[in-house]
Amino acid sequence: MNYRVIGGKKLSGEVSTNVSKNAAVALLCASLLNRGKTTLKRMPKIEEVNRIIEVLQSIGVSVEWQNGDVVIQPHELRLDTINRDAAARTRSIAMFVGPLSHIIHSFDLPAPSGCDLGKRSLGSHIDALQKLGIVLTGNEETHTYHVEARWKQPADIIMYEASDTGVENVLMAAARIPGETTIKFASANYMVQDLCIFLEQCGVEIDGIGTSTLVVHGVEDINKDIIAYPSEDPIESMFFVSLAATTRSELTIKRCPIDFLELELFTLGHMGLKYEVGAMYLAENGHTKLCDIVVKPSELRAAPEKIAPRPYPGINIDNLPFFVPVATQAKGDTMIHDWVYDGRAKHYMLMTELGAQMELLDPHRVVVHGPTKLHGADIDSPPALRPATILLIGMMAAEGESTLHDVYPINRGYENLHERLTKLGASVEALS
Repeated sequence: MNYRVIGGKKLSGEVSTNVSKNAAVALLCASLLNRGKTTLKRMPKIEEVNRIIEVLQSIGVSVEWQNGDVVIQPHELRLDTINRDAAARTRSIAMFVGPLSHIIHSFDLPAPSGCDLGKRSLGSHIDALQKLGIVLTGNEETHTYHVEARWKQPADIIMYEASDTGVENVLMAAARIPGETTIKFASANYMVQDLCIFLEQCGVEIDGIGTSTLVVHGVEDINKDIIAYPSEDPIESMFFVSLAATTRSELTIKRCPIDFLELELFTLGHMGLKYEVGAMYLAENGHTKLCDIVVKPSELRAAPEKIAPRPYPGINIDNLPFFVPVATQAKGDTMIHDWVYDGRAKHYMLMTELGAQMELLDPHRVVVHGPTKLHGADIDSPPALRPATILLIGMMAAEGESTLHDVYPINRGYENLHERLTKLGASVEALS
């Protein structure tokens, strides 16, 4: 699919934040822990969810869509029938290690395409799981993960990296190891909290939810019917905030997980963005705090300090790219320091094809000179979700016609995005 965009239009109206991609994926993986029926409500119909469902179905799990919900019932599992193509298209496949280790003691999983199988990409998983008695290694020749999990025990774990997926894997592993497992320097990000809430529904007591120290009181078995509500996606909320700021439009973004957006909004406020945050209310999971945010047309200025991500409660690493299009319309020089991912900053430089004035200082740092009048262009989507979406924002702010080719990376995380944008007054047409 390609997007044809006629930019330069002022947008208006309101849009609701959808359920989080990362929380949805984590809960799909965690459903393997439960021998009963798991119902996940209001699940996003996105490509990342589709890939995980394809993998689950291929190994013998019953997965059905029912009126927007996903109903999961594990049966007799067999990994020799696994959908290797689907597994290779999602890095989330690594999160099958924790739950599967309670079902199969020795197994292989296909690794995602282009993934480094060593400690560089999975170090936080490897070290922490080993403390629990789960040995994870990579086989370069077969491009698979190999897991040995014959002797499991609770443990005290220090995460040397605040990896979201690493902590999720450890949580799922510890959930069914009887006894007390302590995870220190854990990520407290939104998807980790959603997983903790789900595990507590399963009967696993977890102390310290929302902090960097989690204590998991594991259980022998989980066999119950569970209805769970993955919460809204702060990264999607930030997409629409960035879109409103870049196009100087007034938009109301509803159901925003405010705890995971406060520092982003504070930083944008320093850049001159005018916005209003409404009264707080709870998401359907009874835990996540939501607010409606109204973004006003604003005269923007460069951020006074460099913008860089940090583990929660810092600026979310997935929200960092959304400052790039905003900075193209801000007076002055804004430095964006993407220190987490090697090479992702080079994808930000595709904004120069729309007329942005930017410098790539090194693989992690970009300086954006603004404000710049953007113009249309034809661009191939980079293979990364967030950099692809900021190009779409830039195209909607640019005068003239643009085409964004091969938007599969966007469809990994956003459901019917072009239709939702059209309702706001944008001209975004999906072309096959």
